[in-house]
Amino acid sequence: MDFTSLPMDLKEIKLLNVGILIVATIIVAKILSSLLMSRSKKNLPPVVKAWPLLGGLARFMKGPIIMLREEYPKLGSVFTVNLVNKKITFFIGPEVSSHFFKAPETDLSQQEVYQFNVPTFGPGVVFDVDYSVRQEQFRFFTESLRVTKLKGYVEQMVSEAEEYFSKWGESGEVDLKYELEHLIILTASRCLLGQEVRDQLFDDVSALFHDLDAGMLPISVIFPYLPIPAHRRRDQARKKLAQIFAKIIASRKQTGKCENDMLQCFIDSKYKDGRQTTELEVTGLLIAALFAGQHTSSITSVWTGAYLMKNKQFLSGVVDEQKNLMKKHGGKIDHDILSEMDALHRSIKEALRLHPPLIMLLRSSHTDFDVTTREGKEYHIPKGHIVATSPAFANRLSHIYKDPDSYDPDRFGPDREEDKAAGAFSYISFGGGRHGCLGEPFAYLQIKAIWSHLLRNFEFELVSPFPEIDWNAMVVGVKGKVVVCYKRRKLVPADDL
Repeated sequence: MDFTSLPMDLKEIKLLNVGILIVATIIVAKILSSLLMSRSKKNLPPVVKAWPLLGGLARFMKGPIIMLREEYPKLGSVFTVNLVNKKITFFIGPEVSSHFFKAPETDLSQQEVYQFNVPTFGPGVVFDVDYSVRQEQFRFFTESLRVTKLKGYVEQMVSEAEEYFSKWGESGEVDLKYELEHLIILTASRCLLGQEVRDQLFDDVSALFHDLDAGMLPISVIFPYLPIPAHRRRDQARKKLAQIFAKIIASRKQTGKCENDMLQCFIDSKYKDGRQTTELEVTGLLIAALFAGQHTSSITSVWTGAYLMKNKQFLSGVVDEQKNLMKKHGGKIDHDILSEMDALHRSIKEALRLHPPLIMLLRSSHTDFDVTTREGKEYHIPKGHIVATSPAFANRLSHIYKDPDSYDPDRFGPDREEDKAAGAFSYISFGGGRHGCLGEPFAYLQIKAIWSHLLRNFEFELVSPFPEIDWNAMVVGVKGKVVVCYKRRKLVPADDL
């Protein structure tokens, strides 16, 4: 409309009406925007209070478990902590963890949050490949850990334990932590890395793995390629390991030699398109397997022993179980007999409940989704959030476990089964769902093989104070030495006493 052709009063009225319309539109838009924003914010999880920018990071770095203990009673089972430019939303408890463990990789991804492992594992494996390739590589792990393979591994585990502890005297004092760590790297070398490494190259490979391990620092999570001495030693160690395994692989292929170990399984593995695994891939998969298994087994073995020595009633129970199995099977130990050790299994499982080596599991959210708490509160989780859960915290929830901080293996007995009472994902020491730990059966067999031998052949007393948790380690384990005194004995079946 041409306002110049209208009389002055009509022009003013028209302009006034247009102005009022514009102002009204702006006001309505602001009200609607405010309502929508308010509704959106209301559905978002509560946020941990902290100073802007670095406050959340400071609280997180102080210790995620400390933060969870402080915030869970106030904020409930779903809440967010702001870490500079990242938002981490925690899911605590089985009632809210279903999506975390069951969601497909397209929705909740591991790849982005675990990129810091790439320099250690190497290129072309696990978190350096897309999901379809990673799934095929996980299939290689699964095939190398099927029951027929595990039975052969058990023979090697038992043999290593017998040889190692034969060097102990009639009595003495040892650092149980050191002894078990050393034995488990020997066992893992034999079962996973092969006879050549165990018999000829153990010292070299063990030292190189130490450098790899020492190159996994908290700073590595944020800056995995930072040019610091620990990272340079890590990279050199990985290069040398690749050279060692390349020679072993070439030798086996040339001579046609075939061993019962994970190395052989990876050498023989093929992708769905028929492509054979490369030497670089075999090396990376072996390193990943050793990293996944060695820490968990050694840490859990130590905690199991410490708790049994502290709780004599449970120690008596596992010793009696060994006597009864000896009465049934004699001194023989194999895969099937280890599987009958229910009391020992529960003792290990309880140690793992209290002290899972991985205290946090992470995913990156690629889609928006909603979650409902057991109190009926519904929260909206936006795309882009890092989603986390904590086995170390969730495994001690008082509405799932009776006296959750106490060591009580009987809680897993058939008459209680506390880990099943609240449904799936009540016990998450080995993760669960799509990304559950493939090495769980191997870990239990390894720890049982060791402790079955120790219980049959030695009496123990804990000399040092009960161990503390080493929260500063990347894989949370036992702090300091665990000194025990031992006395050799030969356990005999109950009827022969």
